[in-house]
Amino acid sequence: MTVTLTDGTRRTELWRLLTTLLDAERHPVTELIELYHRRWQAETCYFSLKSTILDGRVLRSRTVPGLEQEIYALLTVYQALIRMAGDLTTAHPHVSPQQVIFTVLLQAACDQIVTGNGTTVTKPVTLVGAIGHAALTNLMPPQRRWRVKSRMLKRYSKYPFNRNRHPRTAQKHTLHTEVIPDGWAP
Repeated sequence: MTVTLTDGTRRTELWRLLTTLLDAERHPVTELIELYHRRWQAETCYFSLKSTILDGRVLRSRTVPGLEQEIYALLTVYQALIRMAGDLTTAHPHVSPQQVIFTVLLQAACDQIVTGNGTTVTKPVTLVGAIGHAALTNLMPPQRRWRVKSRMLKRYSKYPFNRNRHPRTAQKHTLHTEVIPDGWAP
């Protein structure tokens, strides 16, 4: 696997893919490598759902169809709230997306559903409704946020051969993978 950064730095490493998907025609190895990255994006999304919307609670269903229904409902709510944040920043260009607090959007949506606040329509519908107005009144400050937890600074690496090999700033990169067949010798 070779990673090339925008500053020209190239790094090549040999990686071994372990899988139970052994049919190479049905599951080409290049596809599996590409899907691995997508898997971690999905894992991050599910962690976000678990820590924000579910607030650490477990799903209630005891059947597979019920679990699927709950997960689709959670994903639908998450997508609707993210779109609401996008509509909010479109209607108010001075508001940065980093200022919109997801938990405020969630609480405002819950208030509308549970108590029915703001459900009557008395004036023309705009891009920003009751949920958006709640988010606008509780924006994060535009300056840099302070850390909730202290940062851990490592003074040494237990892998000395990797020390100072990684770039300190994020850069765009290209990834090139080459499949080496089993039993290959250089």
